[in-house]
Amino acid sequence: MNNIIELEEKLRLAMLTSDVKVLDELISDKLLFTAPTGDVVTKEIDLNAHRSGVQKITDLELLEQKIQPYDNFAIVTAKMSIKGTFNNFPIDGIYCYTRFWANPDNKWQIVGGHVSKI
Repeated sequence: MNNIIELEEKLRLAMLTSDVKVLDELISDKLLFTAPTGDVVTKEIDLNAHRSGVQKITDLELLEQKIQPYDNFAIVTAKMSIKGTFNNFPIDGIYCYTRFWANPDNKWQIVGGHVSKI
């Protein structure tokens, strides 16, 4: 479980700085992630949003986190305070993430998830 805690923090910092190299390491090529709009986001869509500056996060604070580990996967829920912009529209609020981490080849990556504004 400590490994997932460390990976979640690495992910938070990469999201905050739009570090595409680290995000590429942490996100599976098979990612399916549901955005607050209901759109399903792939890895390439997510990386392109950071790479192009469409998504800019200026503050990302972890408020609460729960982790349920299993043998080769883990479920993480994280409540976060987020500030930034997406497509030049302001993002400001509390969001709840659910992320699914898998470790099929001894490399933990996010394979799926969902985020909602609460």
